[in-house]
Amino acid sequence: MTPSDPAGFGTRAVHAGQRPDPSTGAIMTPVYQTSTYVQHAPDVHQGYDYARVGNPTRTALEQNLASLEGAAHGVAFASGVAGIDAILRRLRPGDHVVSTSDLYGGTYRLMRQVHEPMGVGFTFVDLASPDALAEAMTDATKLVWIETPTNPLLRIYDVEALAAVARERDVAVAVDNTFASPYLQRPLALGADLVLHSTTKYLGGHSDVIGGAVLTSDDGWAEHLRFQIKAVGAAPAPLDCFLLLRSTKTLHLRMERHCANARAVADFLRGHDAVARVLYPGFEDHPGHEVAARQMRDFGGMVSLVLADDTVETAVRFMQSTRLFSLAESLGGVESLVSHPASMTHGSIPADVRRAAGLPDGLVRLSVGVEDEGDLIADLNRALAALAEPALVG
Repeated sequence: MTPSDPAGFGTRAVHAGQRPDPSTGAIMTPVYQTSTYVQHAPDVHQGYDYARVGNPTRTALEQNLASLEGAAHGVAFASGVAGIDAILRRLRPGDHVVSTSDLYGGTYRLMRQVHEPMGVGFTFVDLASPDALAEAMTDATKLVWIETPTNPLLRIYDVEALAAVARERDVAVAVDNTFASPYLQRPLALGADLVLHSTTKYLGGHSDVIGGAVLTSDDGWAEHLRFQIKAVGAAPAPLDCFLLLRSTKTLHLRMERHCANARAVADFLRGHDAVARVLYPGFEDHPGHEVAARQMRDFGGMVSLVLADDTVETAVRFMQSTRLFSLAESLGGVESLVSHPASMTHGSIPADVRRAAGLPDGLVRLSVGVEDEGDLIADLNRALAALAEPALVG
């Protein structure tokens, strides 16, 4: 089954890149737990010579993810940031990147603290319009980095329009599609050159594996990414690839439940007096709703909110009062999570930079899981009610 196969998404999620093991008939791709491979003669082998370079379990995962994103090539990494790093390593001193200003803290840290000191320039802007991108680009711009929906403000950017601006100047476009997953959004079909996933999140879906992947139909980029795996060694373990293959089989089913629950949670929070603002692209008055409705299948499983008493202390009390929403890093798992971006996922971004990008210190981010909708709403209702009670001291 190839990326261009006409089969539906669910069918490709279950079957792409995978076939019964020819030696046993096992329907699940085996975990090839090996570091090396026997060769018939020097450099004469069956497609694999050393496990850092390739592994059959990893190959199955890469083909599966490529099919889901409609890509010719898939390259799996040990983590999402390893995939981002591999993309950025194609740049040279003096090159320039335009990136969304609202983005994952780990991406910002990698850009500012690892690649900028090596001579790569970065400009972070709100890419709400193609004109904003055009103004930020220079003759040295080699890459446009887009998150959509963004983390954690859930801004929506028009990939097709931004890619058109970049294409006029022969600049590559990379889209972090982690929040949407390929079930909801396919950036390559919108004109992007590269798609990045932290497979730890929705693709993994069970909070038990760390991984990343870059998908592309550009042969040059694919060659560069595979060289990075070989040279730098950011390869995923075979068991991790197996766990991801297990997970992608149910991606379409899980995403439908994530989206339905997030919609119900967002509606509930918006009607509660203790909540000042709810960020959710499914609302018709969300600034990016029209674009999201056009380029996404649904609006995702993430919801962010600002409480009426917009202080860090109140936000912490709220998060510590939930029972089903566990206070933890990460997102996209079947269990619901609650986090405080300013001190957790985005703590590596200086406070003044966060605030300039529109991220309030008291903002709370919800990763809405697949539990029963009524139970999730009851849990949030209890936590919001607890805010009206006197705070315990000591």
